[in-house]
Amino acid sequence: MFGIIRPCGEHGCPSLRAAWRAHLCGLCLTLRDGQGQAARLATNYDTLIISVLAEAQLGSAAPRRTAGPCALRGFRAAEVVDARASGARLAAAVSLALGAGKLRDQVADGDTDLGAAFGAARRRLAARWEAGGARLGAGVGFDTAVLVATVDRQLDLERRAVSHGGQGVLELTAPTEEAVAAAFAHTAVLAGRPGNAAALAEAGRFFGRIAHLLDAVEDRADDAARGAFNPLTVTGTGEREARRLCDDAARGLALALREVEFEERHLVDTLLGTEVHRAMERAFRASYERPGWIRKTGAGILTVLTCGRWQPRWNRRDARHRGRSGCDLSGLDCSCCDCCNCCDCSC
Repeated sequence: MFGIIRPCGEHGCPSLRAAWRAHLCGLCLTLRDGQGQAARLATNYDTLIISVLAEAQLGSAAPRRTAGPCALRGFRAAEVVDARASGARLAAAVSLALGAGKLRDQVADGDTDLGAAFGAARRRLAARWEAGGARLGAGVGFDTAVLVATVDRQLDLERRAVSHGGQGVLELTAPTEEAVAAAFAHTAVLAGRPGNAAALAEAGRFFGRIAHLLDAVEDRADDAARGAFNPLTVTGTGEREARRLCDDAARGLALALREVEFEERHLVDTLLGTEVHRAMERAFRASYERPGWIRKTGAGILTVLTCGRWQPRWNRRDARHRGRSGCDLSGLDCSCCDCCNCCDCSC
């Protein structure tokens, strides 16, 4: 959902762009190595943040390797986060567990246009991904059962909201918040920074709330057309109230992140600060303009089909109209690095 990072101008910040791509491609390849080619469909722009958080708390970069030429990168090689990195494995485990939950949710919504056989295939794939996520999670000391439980709780809350009503929208976002909180907090364990766990859990709760609400805002019209569940519609929550809740959550997210001790927080601040605000602006400004089938958090499909050819919007912002390239880090506190001197931008 948030996977279009736009911190720099036409030619981008090379170091920041390379770091983002290293985590994205590293997640994709970790899924492939751990669960097979089909698991790359679970690649999720949001969950790569887990890999970023784990590395940002370390005193040194996560291990890298050179990935061979890939059609999705225009047949170019790239330096990526290695599957040995605990953050990449945690991100892959979470991607699989949440991807399995998404498949089960689609079946529960009746979103099986190809019939019962296709629904059964989705359930089988969900079971394989759930098992694969549990195995990867166990390898880094994370019990994905907490994620499976929150997915089950989510489906139960949705059924009760439809049949009985009375829930507030934040009751419906709570399972997502708890799942993200658990994953964020475990990055502190992986990094050997237990003192960061509480603040990261709080940051995860707020990020999960924003993600859930923005998904609902973007999908509201499409859900109505399909007769699918939407938390805003069911609870009678208007977009103005949803925006207020997102703004409050974004402030809480920023405050929580200030309490976290990072060794290098530039990419974290970009993803969870600047880009979260931009995602909110896009969702509330133009959600009605977006095609319904491509905007969900199934970013794995986008990754598998377009990852190498598609460029983050930092590569095509309006720098060419300004006659220059360089950084646009509006919203970041650059006092510590004199704008982009820390990221080799030549700006």
